[in-house]
Amino acid sequence: MIFEMRTYLMKPGTIPQVEEAFATALPGRLKLSPLAGFWRTEVGTLNQIIHIWPYESTAERDRIRAEAVATKVWPPKIADFVLEMEAKILHPAPFSPNFQPGEHGSCYEFRTYTYNVGAIPKVIENWGPRLPARTAISPLIFAGFTEIGPLNQWVHVWAYKNMGERERLRAQAMSTGVWPPPRAEGVVMQRMQNTFAVPAAFSPMR
Repeated sequence: MIFEMRTYLMKPGTIPQVEEAFATALPGRLKLSPLAGFWRTEVGTLNQIIHIWPYESTAERDRIRAEAVATKVWPPKIADFVLEMEAKILHPAPFSPNFQPGEHGSCYEFRTYTYNVGAIPKVIENWGPRLPARTAISPLIFAGFTEIGPLNQWVHVWAYKNMGERERLRAQAMSTGVWPPPRAEGVVMQRMQNTFAVPAAFSPMR
């Protein structure tokens, strides 16, 4: 399975119209394949939307997207609001929960780490044993790596009820030594990015 993570930067003040356009077009699009989730950013780069789509393969993705365009059920009518668009294809780690639908919290933290070439397998190896203790504190929503788009990125998503809970639970994980995982020899963190986003009313993840 793969996940397409699409991040759009919108014109300031247009997010309500964008969400309305998505909600209007979404029923037709969902007849072709499911939506994992849809969020708008609140901390980090503002005026962004993030929407994530699961597919069995890149071939299925290409087929479904072509059908959506051909049948005119997609894309939603937001072209006049878009400033920038980015797409990534993510492969989930073996232990990833993979964006399970449900009510997980109103605050989603999207963390993106860029590593040196060849480091991702070591990251997966180090994360695996630590995750049971960490996810006992708060749920992991997804963890995986980029295959198409910016490479050598490790994307992990966490859900919290609010920012106060996030601060408290992260402090608990760090003070007890549960988190973060140790960094293996030869693994170099080159860049860290963090975004907080809230789900739209129509998002399968809330």
